[in-house]
Order: sequence, then structure tokens, then C-alpha cells
Amino acid sequence: MGSVVVAVTGASSGVGRATAQAFAREGATVGLIARGQEALAATASEVQSLGGRPVVLECDVADPQALETAAGILEEHGEIGVWVNNAMASVFAPTWEITVDEFRRVTEVTYLGVVYGTLCALSRMRSRDRGVIVQVGSALAYRGIPLQSPYCACKHAIQGFTESLRCELMHEGSGVRVTMVQLPAMNTPQFDAVRTRLPRHPQPVPPIYQPEVAARAIVAAANEPARREWWVGASTAVTLLGNALAPGVGDRYLAKTGFDAQQTDEPVQAGRPDNLFAPLPGERSAHGDFDKQAKPRSVQWELTRHRRLVGAGAVVAAGLVGIGAMRRGR
Repeated sequence: MGSVVVAVTGASSGVGRATAQAFAREGATVGLIARGQEALAATASEVQSLGGRPVVLECDVADPQALETAAGILEEHGEIGVWVNNAMASVFAPTWEITVDEFRRVTEVTYLGVVYGTLCALSRMRSRDRGVIVQVGSALAYRGIPLQSPYCACKHAIQGFTESLRCELMHEGSGVRVTMVQLPAMNTPQFDAVRTRLPRHPQPVPPIYQPEVAARAIVAAANEPARREWWVGASTAVTLLGNALAPGVGDRYLAKTGFDAQQTDEPVQAGRPDNLFAPLPGERSAHGDFDKQAKPRSVQWELTRHRRLVGAGAVVAAGLVGIGAMRRGR
């Protein structure tokens, strides 16, 4: 990737931080867009040590003017070739326990932050007729789950927004590409920082994957943007296919299992701080608390990534089986 300039929102922790590291390994200039000076400084140090050029851009993606300013500063370091919309916020609680202000804030960060980032990218990429926008989605873009209604709604909205935009770009014959990466449950620090009203500590729904799995998929999507959507993790594929075929079954299953599956056995501490409206102090890594359970690789992703080779191998294998059968029949 070399001299490419990449913008990554939500770059200070979790999937965004792992993505910044992955692009740094390819020698890219990486614009680190997030809140929190300490976490951004730590991410910048990692990017530099991995061979990338970090550009720290402290801002809130919910502020379109601040995001536009950040994009302008990043372009001083070169043409933005890839824009990754990844920033997110959430509230873990039943819908009726979430306030109007909380719904608004999650929407402003998780959905409108993607819209604002996309507009920043488009205002530069369309005139040059090139560039890639990667929307970081989730299996929850198709299948809502209990206790995360604002977040699920935002991921659904991103899906619809991206499909509309893709059609518009195709209509004008644009060289700008937009793709979406649908992720499974990830081992990120968000579960320590998210606002929650659950009695027990929130957790990702197993199976859980390490953020580097997502980062590899995001880099691949940036390098191969012709594919409209990427599914990462077998659980994502099962969820999306199952929801398309039998959504009512999913409703009943999640009503029974979705509450316990999103909580550990540890109680939530009273007065626990969160990052919904302001960043938490200190430095957070790409990984969360679930390293022991998290998978470092996804076989499904590897097969998807090399699906043409896998398909050719299947054809060859079928041919060999057929030849063997004919020989035995002689």
C-alpha cells in the first residue's frame, strides 16, 4: 500500500486500532481519528513502530465540521485513498430504559458519524474519480438483538445508506468504490467502556474473534473494493443466512438466549464510568478482556478471502473423485 493515505475513525482502541496497525504494516500514512489524547498518542506510537506514518486527528465524528477539518489536515500529508468508517457507541439496556438523549448520541456517533465521514471522503474522491470507502458493519446490520436497540438500528441504517450510495456512484460511472465489512462479536475494550444498565458485566456474544481478524478483512476490502460486502466469521454467515430464511426463529431464540449471552457472571460496579458522551481517561488497547475465549483466525474468512481458489480446488477434487469412480467401474 506504501504511500496511500488512510483515514480510520474510532482508531484509538478495538477494531479501529487493530486496523490502523494493519495499514501501518503496509507502510501507509494513517489518519487516526478518535477522541482521547492518551489513547491516540499510544496508537500513533504503535503505527510508527510498525512502519506507518501516523497523523493524530483528535475529534468527535458526531461533529461534521470537526471531521471535515480533520480530513483537510490529513490531506496535507497526501491524497486520501481509503476512508474507514469504524467509530461506534452503544448502550446496553432494554429499550424502555434508554433515554432520548442516549438514543440520539448513539445515532450521532454510530450512524451519522459514518454519513459525515463518507461525505468528507466523497468530497475529495469524486473529483479525482478514485478512492475506497470501507464501512465497518456487523451481523447486527441484518439481525437485531436484545439489549442493543440503538446500536442495531444504526448498523441497519448504515447498510441502507451504503446501498443507496453504491447505486448512485454506479449511476454516474464513478471510480469511487464503497464496500461494507460485516463483523462477528469482537474482543474489544468497548465492553469495559460502554454505558450499561445490565446487572452483570457486558460481553460479546460468543463465538468471539480477535480484532486482528476484523483488521485483516478491512485491509482486504480496501485492496479489493469491487466486492460489495464481506462477511467475517462463521457466526456472521450463519446469522445473516438464518435471518434471511427464518427471522421468526431468530426472534424466539434471541428472546431466550440473548440476555444471558451478553453478560458475564461478574456484577457491574456501581457508578461505573462510560465513554458515551466523553472519552474515558487513560489508554486502551485493541484487545478487550476476552483473550482466552477469542479466536485469532476465522476459517470462514480465509475461505471467503480465497473463494476463487477454493472453488477451483473443489472442481479439481470433484474431477478426481469422478475419475476414480470411473476407474473402479472398469
